[in-house]
Amino acid sequence: MQRRKFLKSTAALSAGALAYNAPMILGAQDKTDSKPLIVGTGEYKYQVIHDWAKLPSQYSWQTTHNVAVDKAGCLYVIHEGRDNLKDHPSIFVFDPEGKFIRAFGKQFQGGGHGIEIREEGGQEYLYVCAYQQVKSFAKMSLTGETVWQKYAPMDSGLYAKDEDTKPMKVWGRDRFMPTNFAFLDDGGFLLVDGYGAYAAHRYDKDGNWKSFFGGAGNGEGKFNLPHGIWVDNRPGRKPSIVVCDRANHTLQYFTMDGKYLETIKGFGLPANADTHKNLLLIPELQARVTLLNEKNEVVAVLGDDKERVTGKDGGAIRGDSKKWVAGKFVHPHDACFDAKGNIYVAEWVATGRVSMLKKV
Repeated sequence: MQRRKFLKSTAALSAGALAYNAPMILGAQDKTDSKPLIVGTGEYKYQVIHDWAKLPSQYSWQTTHNVAVDKAGCLYVIHEGRDNLKDHPSIFVFDPEGKFIRAFGKQFQGGGHGIEIREEGGQEYLYVCAYQQVKSFAKMSLTGETVWQKYAPMDSGLYAKDEDTKPMKVWGRDRFMPTNFAFLDDGGFLLVDGYGAYAAHRYDKDGNWKSFFGGAGNGEGKFNLPHGIWVDNRPGRKPSIVVCDRANHTLQYFTMDGKYLETIKGFGLPANADTHKNLLLIPELQARVTLLNEKNEVVAVLGDDKERVTGKDGGAIRGDSKKWVAGKFVHPHDACFDAKGNIYVAEWVATGRVSMLKKV
């Protein structure tokens, strides 16, 4: 599915395909400036702070895509950026209070997408991937120095000739359009090609390609836009790989060897995943953020505005921030926890928006 077609298609999605087995939980309280805006209920209550990350005047967002938090509590945000602004950075860093710190990553401008952080040997590194005409992924320091940068894994046999050496802004199942990472205990990592071959690639610790699983299909090991990937190692669960099979509206689970296990249905374009203690966090492009417990039971649905955003007036809502409702989301594209259990949400909207859900 080409990205420009996505917005037209969301309004036509069946409500039945989006139903949850568990009830939706949403409690938006006072919407004035006098009291904090709270969503959720019980032990899953959060104060909503929209536009938490603000850019200096010399920079501008272009569809905020993904977020990651380092050990110091600083937030890293990658946006797509504009390919006609070569010197404009694609990655921005904010301190724990939301103050801008630095910017870098102009090499991903026009295609910035996935970003994750991993500690290796006592030092933290960024893993970044980009799609569109960039079609690349890299390991970097937290200040933007490149350790290595790589392109399409041609040994996989999945990609068109020269896809690794002459990347162009061309879409297709034989194109490399990586979207997100997951980290393995042996130092390697998984990189999912969410917009291209619909495959999950396995790499060693040095970024050398080893194998892949998946491919295009309608489920049970095959994907329709596998946009997000994560290793689910929550306490009490056997470690496994979870893939956000976005256009199939499901989560698919796999063994650590890439063998299909099960499918969890009932999501609205799930985009990525993160875990904290016993919780699995799923941002859904259809206007909500979902939390599941260790049994993968839905325990909270935060900021739900699905009915409006996917309805007949959805296009007008998406394109006009004046129509956005405080405490509601438009298009959560990624979300992550910090060490305290707070949640940061990046939304795929033209103006960019990063919200903080502060744990109450």
